[in-house]
Amino acid sequence: MRRHISIKGMGTYLPKRKVDSFEIDRMLNVSEGWTLKKSGVKTRYFVDGETSSYMGAEAAKKAVEDAQLKWADIDCIICGSGTVQQAIPSTASLIQEQLGLQHSGIPCFDINSTCLSFVTALDTVSYAMECGRYNNVVIISSEISSVGLNWGQNESSILFGDGAAAVVVSKSDHTSSIIASHMETYSSGAHLSEIRGGGTMIHPREYSEERKEDFLFDMNGRAIFKLSSTYMLKFIDKLLMNTGYTLDDIDLIVPHQASGPAMRLIRKKLGVEEECFMTIFEDYGNMISASIPIALFEAVRQKKVERGSKVLLLGTSAGLSIGGILLEY
Repeated sequence: MRRHISIKGMGTYLPKRKVDSFEIDRMLNVSEGWTLKKSGVKTRYFVDGETSSYMGAEAAKKAVEDAQLKWADIDCIICGSGTVQQAIPSTASLIQEQLGLQHSGIPCFDINSTCLSFVTALDTVSYAMECGRYNNVVIISSEISSVGLNWGQNESSILFGDGAAAVVVSKSDHTSSIIASHMETYSSGAHLSEIRGGGTMIHPREYSEERKEDFLFDMNGRAIFKLSSTYMLKFIDKLLMNTGYTLDDIDLIVPHQASGPAMRLIRKKLGVEEECFMTIFEDYGNMISASIPIALFEAVRQKKVERGSKVLLLGTSAGLSIGGILLEY
C-alpha cells in the first residue's frame, strides 16, 4: 500500500566529544592503527554530558525549522531508538520536556526495534497519517551506545558511536510517498546481539561486579551477518514484490551502518554499484537506529537524493530482524 507522506525536514546532533581511532588504540592498549584496520571507523562521537533527550531535542529543533513549521503544527513526537534514557517514562516524553513543550499535550511515545527503530517508526506512523490521524509528525532517533559497550569485546565495541537525527514527516501532495515496506524477524538470532541485564529478567538491583557483563552490550557480529545474509536476497524480493521496481530502478540504497565489512559484503551480494550505496560509517561508526536517518541526511546534503529519487532504507537489527522501506523522496 502506497502511503502519501513526505520527509519535509531533517536535523542531526552530534556529541561534543569527537573520538578518533588512535584514541581508541590507546584506550585498548593496542598498536597504533589496529582500531582503524579492524573497524574501518576513523572517527566517532561519544557523549560528554549530553543525554538522549537533549540530543534528540536539538536534532528535532533543526528538523522542524528545516520543515519551515512551528511546534504548534506538530501532532505527534515519536522516539524511534534502540537505547532509552531511563526505563520509565518514554524518551519521547523526556524530549518533549527538553523542548519546553511540557504543557503542549502533543502525544509522545517510543518505538524500539533496536537498529531498525527509525525505519519501524516511519513505517508505522505512515499508516496513521494515511488514514488522517496525524498531519505532521516528528520522528527522532537518539542513541548513546558508548555507556554500555563492553571494552573486553574489542572487535564489537570499536564499531559504535553516539548521535541523534530527527525528521518531520508530513502528508504529501502525492509527489512523495512510501511505495512499499517489509520486515521479518528470525528469533533464532535473538541472543546474538543483546544486553541481558536491566529489565525484569535481571533487574538492576541484581547488579554486581561478578555479573557486570550482563549489563553490557554483547554481540556476535559474524553470526549476525551470516544469519542475515541467508535471508537478505529473498527479503528484497518480498519487499519489491508488486511494486514494479527492481534494484536497478533504485537511485540510492541507504543501509544501516553496521560495520564496514558487513556493508561491503551486502553491497556485493545485492550486486549494487558503490555510488548507489550510501556509506558514512568511517566518519560516524554504528549509531544504532540513528545510522539510517543520518546517512539519509548526508545523502540529501550531498545531493545524492533529490525530490523524486527512489530510495531504499535497509537494515538489520537485534531480534534478529531485517527491515526496509522503499520510498519516493
